[in-house]
Amino acid sequence: MQLKPNAYRLNETVRGVETMTRFALAVLALASGVYTYLGVRGLLDGSASFVFFAAVIYSAAVSVAIYAFWSFMLRFVPLVTSGVQRIALFLTMAVGCAMIIAMSSWLNAAALAGSAALEQHMAVTLQGYAEDLDQAHANALASQSLLPDVERAAERFAGLAADERESGALTGTTGSGSVVQLLTQMSTQMSQLAATITGSRDEVALLFEQGSARLATMRELVSTPGAIEPRADSFQAEAVQLSAVIAALQQTDVAASVKRASADLSAGFIAPVADGRSGDLASRQDQVMETVRASVAAQSAALTAAADEILVTPAVEQRRFVPLSSAEAVLRYWQDFIPSWAGAISIDLLPVVLVLVLMIVHDAMRRDSASLEEAENITAAEMLRAMALFRQMEAAGIDVATGRPRAEPDPMVPEPAEEVAEAPVEDGKVTPIDAAQHKRTDTTRPA
Repeated sequence: MQLKPNAYRLNETVRGVETMTRFALAVLALASGVYTYLGVRGLLDGSASFVFFAAVIYSAAVSVAIYAFWSFMLRFVPLVTSGVQRIALFLTMAVGCAMIIAMSSWLNAAALAGSAALEQHMAVTLQGYAEDLDQAHANALASQSLLPDVERAAERFAGLAADERESGALTGTTGSGSVVQLLTQMSTQMSQLAATITGSRDEVALLFEQGSARLATMRELVSTPGAIEPRADSFQAEAVQLSAVIAALQQTDVAASVKRASADLSAGFIAPVADGRSGDLASRQDQVMETVRASVAAQSAALTAAADEILVTPAVEQRRFVPLSSAEAVLRYWQDFIPSWAGAISIDLLPVVLVLVLMIVHDAMRRDSASLEEAENITAAEMLRAMALFRQMEAAGIDVATGRPRAEPDPMVPEPAEEVAEAPVEDGKVTPIDAAQHKRTDTTRPA
């Protein structure tokens, strides 16, 4: 059975949890200040003592501001009943929450997830460097695809020269003459171009091995536990070395050199003078050398087209590792650390729930109090004060019903005698009644 009204029980409960509410608010403000200190310490530069005192002062100001703001909200929001005023307070609370997030919550997130965010930044940068190394290596190896064509052309010219020397396959006359000399010259040029391409292969392989070693070191720096600042510094040094390796890989690309060499085959073609002793042999030599010229021009065009296909591949842009502070890393990669952001914001904005709870409870108390009778709503202290006031009014001669002083009787006017009721006659007998009346005293009522 409920002996007390619900409004009274709610009021007692609110008073009972008031101390706990203040304690919880103080703990939340202190926790926010501590994490704010950890977050702001990484943003300040200067001596150790300056950073320490500046961070302590800022975090203390944040704690005091949070405690004061939510104390005001807990006091005033539940008591306001007007819709317009309550909306105004809600807007004020929203502005205060935004300011708290701006001055504290993001620093709390930096303290909670700063190291992980920096590791995320290094991992993303490492992935970019790995892609750049693979692309530069692929571009360098693309030039190697020209090697089979160049070697095949060199072998063809060398074979034709040998056939002409041994059997006169082109001019019909054996021996070494102008045609053999020209074919040997073209074969030598193609062989030199093939040697250039082959020589770059070893250099490309060496550079790629060095870049892979740098990447392995950078992966270890990302995954190794420990303080993040020294690892970030070492990571930056490795990134600089890896950038140099990637640049060297791009410089080993021989596609441009192959294109120039192939263009020189056609543009710089110099046919020797036919050295045949007879006019017929000299004429045949001229015809064969024109054929060789056309073949060289076709080979030059093919190599130039193949080199152009390689050269149109976009070069690898130079990448630079940009070191970030923990707060900047948390802001840049916030999507990867939503739980940390939620925890950091909840520390600062959890009192919103307490404000709403108190507002609902006070509304319930007001509704219950409006439906109570005055007798159910009066306290013992109020009852005692009412009784004391009643006695004072009686003693002062005030009519409690009207609230006006009573009219005192005139002593010169006799009071009317009281009528004596006659006893009824019963069975013919009359009962005598004492008609003597006691007169009232003329003394006045005590004041």
